[in-house]
Formats: sequence, structure tokens, C-alpha cells
Amino acid sequence: MKSVIVVGAGIWGTSLALRLAESGWRVTLVEQYQPGNLRQASSGETRLLRVAHGTDEWYARMAVRARELWLGLGERTGEELYAETGALWFARRDQGWERSSAGVLDRIGIPYEIRDPAAAGAAFPDFRADDLKFVLWEPRAGVLRARRATLVTARLARDAGVTEVRGRAEPYGNAVRIGDEVLRADRVVWACGAWLPRLFPGLMDLQVTKQDALHFAAQEPWDTPAWGDYDGSVYGHGDLDGLGMKATSDLEGEPYDPETGDRRVSPASEATVRAYLRRRFPSLAAAPLLLGQACQYTLTRDGEWVIAQNQDGAWVLGGDSGHGFKHAPALAEYVAEILEGAREPESRFGLHERIPARGLRTSGQTDL
Repeated sequence: MKSVIVVGAGIWGTSLALRLAESGWRVTLVEQYQPGNLRQASSGETRLLRVAHGTDEWYARMAVRARELWLGLGERTGEELYAETGALWFARRDQGWERSSAGVLDRIGIPYEIRDPAAAGAAFPDFRADDLKFVLWEPRAGVLRARRATLVTARLARDAGVTEVRGRAEPYGNAVRIGDEVLRADRVVWACGAWLPRLFPGLMDLQVTKQDALHFAAQEPWDTPAWGDYDGSVYGHGDLDGLGMKATSDLEGEPYDPETGDRRVSPASEATVRAYLRRRFPSLAAAPLLLGQACQYTLTRDGEWVIAQNQDGAWVLGGDSGHGFKHAPALAEYVAEILEGAREPESRFGLHERIPARGLRTSGQTDL
């Protein structure tokens, strides 16, 4: 039986551990805290799932597959991990990210509509559309219950025979050292999110930033689709599970240490989002902050992930760059094939120098 050690029990690590265990591997999952802990980027309550990725078809196709797998996981567990609310994308330009996304959706056969801004605004209790050219409607997009999905995936991994080891791991050649103990396997995968730069200094050009997710208490029901404003670098969704209406800036936050960093929402983050609410959803501008969560992005310069072998049999998996959660079960399929030797990773995921680029995240501009 082939063996693998996966270090890191966020959604990428747990999804990969589950996939490999159910494919006949002997899997050890190492985590210094526990799955779903609040230090993980995966610990946020919600994440968007959307196929729209600007001009990029690779990630769009992976999101299609991820949607299928999330729906299947929900059916398997009897839990609605994915709420398919649809998503409205606010286009400020005739030929911008939204138009490029529509072209890819059309090419790969994903339903969408181009809507008049005023008509699309009827989906919200309060909406200003005077700066919009059109709205892109993506009916198969929606909201993942992120932290719940991480915990459910970890439970399924345990049920599939994954051995969990609690401890702080560090590389030891192509093995894993935890204190005085050294663990070895046929393959090792380091899926440690924001901890990767300190474990492998100089190997990858990764920036860890603090990102604040904000949920607001609306006076009226805010049962709406998910939404995104690429040129405004803001996204959100309606009130799901009583968490409030989410509105979050996708601009890069300040540099952040995931262990020692302050996890209180910063006043500047809240001010930035409230400025957007005054512009787009005026009735929410003074709404009470119902929930605020501080997590982190682990960013590459181009928004592409890192999937690379750094030593014989040892792989690094990271740089989720703020858009990785939704892809997790499909990414696990992809990485499992790589570890099986059935395919090679795309060159875009290598350890090469990255050229700054936008388009994969919903972070297009800095002007709100």
C-alpha cells in the first residue's frame, strides 16, 4: 500500500487526505492545532463558489468540477454544504473582467445572462446601479459553508482510515519531523497555508496578508444572491444561516503572522467596506456589524497556486491566493493524479518567478 503524509488540515489538506484514503493510500494527516481551528484560512464561515474567472478557462473548468463534488459531498453527508444562490457580477466597464468571464462561460457551456443593471438590482432590497454598464448573472454560483465543510471533510477522512497526528511539523529532508520523531512515507505533501513561507524560506514567493470578513445586520430580509464587484474589489452574499449580509473587501491586507497576529477586525477594513455599502447598498451603510472574522490570504504575485515537488517525493501545495477554497475537492483529484504519477502539474504552478497579475481573485482595482 502506498503511503503519504499530508501536513496541514485546512480544506486543501483534508480534501487531499480524504481523496487519497478512498483511493487506497495509507494516509497520515498532521496538524498542529485541529481541523477547522480559527487560525486557518479555511475557518471563515462562508466562501463563494463561482465559475467566472475572467479570461482563465483552466480555473473555470476546475470550479465546474468542484461544484459537482461539493453537491455530491452534501448528498453523501445529508448536509447542505453548498447553497446555490446564484451570483450577480457588477460590471463598471463594457469590456472588463465580467465580459471576459462571460466569454469563457459561453465557451465551456455554463449558463449565464447579461442583465440590465436596474432590472438586476431588483434582487436586492436596496441598490444603486448608476455606475454600472451591465450585470452578469451566474445562476450556478453560490455560497459554501466553509468552516462546516472543512469539519465535515475532516470527519470523512477519519472515517476513511486517515490517521491524525497532532503536532508542529517541520521538513527533515523529504520526511517530516515532529519534535524528536521523524515520519516517513512514499510521498509527503506540505499543505500548510500561511505557514509555508516560514517552513520553506526562500523557496516560494508568498505573501501572507490579513483579510477581514464582515457580516452586517440588515433591518429588512436580505435573502439575496451572492455578488461581486471586480473593479471595486468587494464581494459578498445575502443573509445565510442568520450570519448577516456579508460584504468584504478583497484588496490585499497588511502583512500578517497567522500565529501572533491580532485577529480583531481592523477599523480601516470596516471603514473601507462601509464606504462601499454607502455607494452600492445605502441602507446598509450604518447597519450594525453582526460578525467579523480575521483570517489570512497566502498570496502569490500572479494569483496562481503552487503545486511543486521540492525534493524527491516531497511536494508543496499552497498559495491559495484568496480563491482556493471552492476548488478544494477538484484540486484534491488533480493532486492525487500527480502523486499517482498519472499526470504532471501544469507549469503555471511551479516554483518559478511570478509576474504580478490580476484576474483570478475578485480584486481588480483599488478605487471603491
